[in-house]
Amino acid sequence: MTEIRPRTIGPDAGQSTGDRRPAPPEPDAQAIGDWLQIERDGQVIVYTGKTEMGQNIRTSLAQAVAEELRLPVTAIQLVLADTACTPYDMGTVGSRTTPVMARRLHQVAAATRELLVDLAAERWHVARNELRVANGKIVHDPTGQAISFGELTQGQRLTQAYDDTTPVTPADQWTIAGTSVAKVDGQAIVTGERRYTPDLTRPEMLVGKVLRAPAFGATLTALDTSGASLPGVVVVHEGDFVGVVAPDRLAATLALTAIRAEWAVPSQIAQEDLYTYLKDHPAPQMEHQRFGGPERYERGSIVDGHAAAEQLLAQTYTVAYIAHAPLEPRAALAEWAGGKLTVWTGTQRPFGVRGELAQAFGLPEEAIRVIVPDTGSAYGGKHTGEVAIEATRLARAAGRPVKLIWTREEEFTWAYFRPAGVIEVASAVDGDGMLTAWEQHNYNSGAAGIQTPYAVTNQLVAYHPSLPVLRQGSYRALAATANHFARETHMDELAHALGRDPLAFRLQNLQDGRLRAVFEASAAAFGWGVRQPLPGHGIGIAGGTEKGSYVATCAEVAVDQASGQVRIVRVVQAFECGTIVNPNGLRNQVEGAIVQGLGGALFEAIAFADGTILNNRFSSYRVPRFADMPAVDVVLVDRPDLPSAGAGETPIVGIAPAVGNALFAATGIRLRALPLVPQGLQTVSRTRSEAIA
Repeated sequence: MTEIRPRTIGPDAGQSTGDRRPAPPEPDAQAIGDWLQIERDGQVIVYTGKTEMGQNIRTSLAQAVAEELRLPVTAIQLVLADTACTPYDMGTVGSRTTPVMARRLHQVAAATRELLVDLAAERWHVARNELRVANGKIVHDPTGQAISFGELTQGQRLTQAYDDTTPVTPADQWTIAGTSVAKVDGQAIVTGERRYTPDLTRPEMLVGKVLRAPAFGATLTALDTSGASLPGVVVVHEGDFVGVVAPDRLAATLALTAIRAEWAVPSQIAQEDLYTYLKDHPAPQMEHQRFGGPERYERGSIVDGHAAAEQLLAQTYTVAYIAHAPLEPRAALAEWAGGKLTVWTGTQRPFGVRGELAQAFGLPEEAIRVIVPDTGSAYGGKHTGEVAIEATRLARAAGRPVKLIWTREEEFTWAYFRPAGVIEVASAVDGDGMLTAWEQHNYNSGAAGIQTPYAVTNQLVAYHPSLPVLRQGSYRALAATANHFARETHMDELAHALGRDPLAFRLQNLQDGRLRAVFEASAAAFGWGVRQPLPGHGIGIAGGTEKGSYVATCAEVAVDQASGQVRIVRVVQAFECGTIVNPNGLRNQVEGAIVQGLGGALFEAIAFADGTILNNRFSSYRVPRFADMPAVDVVLVDRPDLPSAGAGETPIVGIAPAVGNALFAATGIRLRALPLVPQGLQTVSRTRSEAIA
């Protein structure tokens, strides 16, 4: 284990520069020095509240700064997600790091570059247009003079305000940004040198465990902790919260299992009643989350659209609750010292967790420091600070630092899930195959991606929040996956009902040139309309747009009619997110989204009964494995004329409907529920699908 030294820069400390640099003002830091520091030796340190969770922002953000300062990426060091020294950030959410943070760091670095040129011009009494920036120096070619960045700044904090209007390097002139720079610290990651929250330790640190209720909503009615009176063990009991602290994990586990507790468990709805419940139990107006997108959008007249139509179609689609299943479960290390609290934890929202801790323990936020080491994935599942609060409670009772790591079963049970949902779609088309009306209602799963990108005059889309059955929250792409699945499945159903090619039908109803471009790029690479599928095979296509980026996916599936086994043979996905910052990094993001999306498309679903999770481990909750992987071809569509958009979410939305549409082409069975084939293409799948038709 590695001991944390929290006042020095390093992966274990959450990358802090220490006490000499106070936290910048909140919420919007305008001084260059809030974001960027040039040390005497020329090292450039960049501060941002964003969290590295495997999406490779250490590299892409370093590229933004290196581009403007004309430095190699190796000269840039990022300090991430430390509330004591990084500017306030709402969180690493919504695919906003590239369009917002990278743009800001371009501006800050460009302003720094211009300031350095001004300082050198003043020092040498020369015209600034005679100076150039190269390799960490300001150079005056007429005299041969050169001075390093560190010599100019002397390591002092740059208090000048950066200007949002400072010109940045145009994308068509990039030499560092826009290239496949190797992953920063990649060797440390693959060798295990990189330290995550579960790897950290502190002097005199203890290990914590928490007693969990047998079902959701249960309340503690009786407790006997006498069996936990073991050497070095402290039992913590505060209301319904019961935990233990011990010298090591084994002792903590033995103590926890020796506790006897009785619980009152409320009645819970049955899993088979889930979708009916979601439709019949709307949430009060002030007690729900939209999960992105408008709650209601309406234009034209649905009645007029139906009157102009020759064919109407109405169908219902459903999506199950699914788990985030990060490789690193929730973990936190809490330490009290001098009335102040420091917590190391893997979270997407360090400042949000700081606020939760302040509220839970009655502390001012300035007395709390949250440090986020690099985190082993999140997928939208680590917004909240429950593990940080639990570790802090245990540390307060023990009077020593305490580390708490959730078990895999705890992660699957007590974390929040991607919302389940019911999506109803009703459409109308005229005799020429043009959409005349589109109505879409989403119950519970969310509003993200709910608006159709197709050209239709008469529209009504609405999100209807429901009282949740299980704890639910953000998941990669939010409800855009559910809404795209419903919409792109429905578009496929319309195309087949009209006897049209599914791609041609989509293109006929498209006016969005960017979406058209990815459809055409994916289809061309796939060989749509050229290669005929083998017997037992089917091909499908789907696409869409979310968060400013565009995706189109073609999939080929093979079905063994005798066994019902489904195999994804090939996936071709075209993706466009404006100007590409790091092609290799982007390709990795898109491929990762396809892999994750395959799980939700084919078999991922939370099973529950009587308020308990029935598949709370990887042995019973199936995620994609190597054997499930198809051949994957990613086509990146670069648009250097457009600003960069985020790429962490949108690439996941196309795979489920593309696979579902391919299954229909192979079998004639239309599946309208995610996951599509949790047990293979059995009779139950047909029954389940037809039951909601």
